[in-house]
Amino acid sequence: MAKYWATVSWCRNEQAFVDNRYKRLHAWSFDGGAEVAASSSPHVVPEPYSDASAVDPEEAFVASISSCHMLWFLALAAEKSLVVDRYEDKAFGRMGKNDAGKIAVTRVVLSPAVTFAGRSPTEDEYAAMHHAAHEKCFIANSVRSEITCQPTLIDAGS
Repeated sequence: MAKYWATVSWCRNEQAFVDNRYKRLHAWSFDGGAEVAASSSPHVVPEPYSDASAVDPEEAFVASISSCHMLWFLALAAEKSLVVDRYEDKAFGRMGKNDAGKIAVTRVVLSPAVTFAGRSPTEDEYAAMHHAAHEKCFIANSVRSEITCQPTLIDAGS
């Protein structure tokens, strides 16, 4: 099976730390060379410690579900010889308490609007394609995946 890598980097840069007044801006780097500015959400940690212009983990979670769904939908449309001209999803996620009483992204709503060239699917075909895309989406299927932490301690005094 495939493996996926992301590097998440943050540096204190001489900011105070133990008073919890440090910038949360950091970088996500991916194996293909893309780098994304990331931060905690201003809904969780107020500005100026969060950077609203950066992507926060909750937004990335919602975007990854939406993106995965879209990619499967496009593949299914191509299989049916349906030509998609445009696909736009204004997806959103909502925080709340999960069944264990922990704060989590408890709901993600996808709202795709799709424009077809030539023949469009019937409403039933369209709904079935979105259902199939959801069933095939790796991210949607991973939401309850196991998360393992394998930390490395670096002693700065060494």
